[in-house]
Amino acid sequence: MKSETDKLISKHGQLNQSDNMKVVSHVQREEDDWVRNTVMLEGIDVPFIYRRKKLYQNLKGARVNITYYRQVEEVAGIEFETMKVVRIKRS
Repeated sequence: MKSETDKLISKHGQLNQSDNMKVVSHVQREEDDWVRNTVMLEGIDVPFIYRRKKLYQNLKGARVNITYYRQVEEVAGIEFETMKVVRIKRS
């Protein structure tokens, strides 16, 4: 039987999955009615971003399984690569 993650990946072609990744940095910022979370993973120089309604537990130093899309944001005319998190879960 397929797991929930396998079902998502097979349904959405651009979706990626990384397992047992170590969180190096986790920052939470209020943005309107949302809390924007930015996570940096060990060995990867691109931020992983997701939003929640409430503050989330600090993930710094934790191992996580993360499901995400690659996206490009343009800020002041400069393109920045980010990863849009669909699902994040402690390993």
